[in-house]
Amino acid sequence: MLTVSGLTLSRGERVLFRDLSLALASGEAVALTGANGAGKTSLLRALAGFIRPDGGSIAFADADPAEARRRHLHWLGHLDGLKGARRARDELAFQAAWLGADRHAIAAAVDVLALEPLLDLEVRQLSAGQRRRLAFARLIAAPRPIWLLDEPFAPLDARWRAALGLLMQAHVDKGGGILAAVHDPLPVASRAIDIGAGR
Repeated sequence: MLTVSGLTLSRGERVLFRDLSLALASGEAVALTGANGAGKTSLLRALAGFIRPDGGSIAFADADPAEARRRHLHWLGHLDGLKGARRARDELAFQAAWLGADRHAIAAAVDVLALEPLLDLEVRQLSAGQRRRLAFARLIAAPRPIWLLDEPFAPLDARWRAALGLLMQAHVDKGGGILAAVHDPLPVASRAIDIGAGR
């Protein structure tokens, strides 16, 4: 699904890593591990097309990289990317519809993630865990094969870590791929890649 060859990334004057290679196969979850500052988030951002690597290549199976990023990737960053002044209902409807979801798919995501009681609240009124569930809903409402996740479970309690683990398992069982930056093990079978020591 995704192949990285000889990637070099830097932040400012500091090189985060050199000549990193990895591959993500269909039906696989890969956990990116390493100390804070090692470059896990920067790697995900480079895969998503937000930053340009210093060297190396990023290739997507049978797709131009720009087209693959538009149509085949979901990005869920450490920050949820939600507008605080909008009602949760409106924010989810906007994001999911922009990704191609219809109202039935949005309703199904609301049901799966138990968001109904939160929909009339402004996003800024939600807890960090509730915001993460709201952000995750777009991945369910508008399915895409590759999920890039940055610390996806950080604000969640044990119940919702387990629930989102089941959704991740369902995604890989259908042939999807997950690449996640984590400090704790993923709740699905995964291959770990250590990015480095960081600083």
